[in-house]
Amino acid sequence: MSQEIKTFTISVYTENNIGLLNRISAIFQRRHINIESLTTSQSEIKNVNRFVIVVKITEEQAIKLVGQIEKQVEAIRAYYHTNEETIFTESCMFKIKSDLLFDEPQIQNIIKESDSRIVTVNKEFFVLEKTGRRFEIEALREKFEVYGIMQFVRSGRIAVTKDEMKVSEILEAFKNQ
Repeated sequence: MSQEIKTFTISVYTENNIGLLNRISAIFQRRHINIESLTTSQSEIKNVNRFVIVVKITEEQAIKLVGQIEKQVEAIRAYYHTNEETIFTESCMFKIKSDLLFDEPQIQNIIKESDSRIVTVNKEFFVLEKTGRRFEIEALREKFEVYGIMQFVRSGRIAVTKDEMKVSEILEAFKNQ
């Protein structure tokens, strides 16, 4: 097993209980592992949530983490995957002064070239939305920094696996308990 540090996406299927996030983050804290991003949402099964956690660790550490997470009472199942095994994306929003949209022709070119979408425009500001890989979002942020960004926010990673996960049967069994 390789001791190479790689980016792993850890998926955790859970019951939606108070305090679970604290217990899961404590597992990472005890091992001195930094969470690069964390997203949580409902999964494909009603009343089952999914955490998507991105970390840079060795595969050995990923195996141990998944094992520790699964020991949590509310954790139904946990998995880890490499970037090559997943399809993933992030989203972001920029808030920028409206006069730039009209006074700086380059702004409109940046928006078109980046496949961004204007969400709203008013007299004071416009809001732009971009979905893509982190490097695309960071490149866009660097371009807008020259003009001034009023606000910026980026989501954590959302991901699905390329291969079929057998989690559906496990979750279906959980649902029917």
